Amino acid sequence: MTKLDQIEKSVAELSPDELKAFAAWFEALQADMWDRQIEADAQSGRLDKHAEQALADHRAGRTRPL
Repeated sequence: MTKLDQIEKSVAELSPDELKAFAAWFEALQADMWDRQIEADAQSGRLDKHAEQALADHRAGRTRPL
């Protein structure tokens, strides 16, 4: 049995309250991982091209207020 199989089996056996707590924890973990990835991408310059394009589009009038 793989580690993933073990995790899936354990999660499937959780009570409703435990599953709710696990889901909240997992959602927070994913959000934290996403935030760290975005920060790393921003610091490395990977997002610069997209930011420049967005600013150029705005200056050219190709945007609208939200």
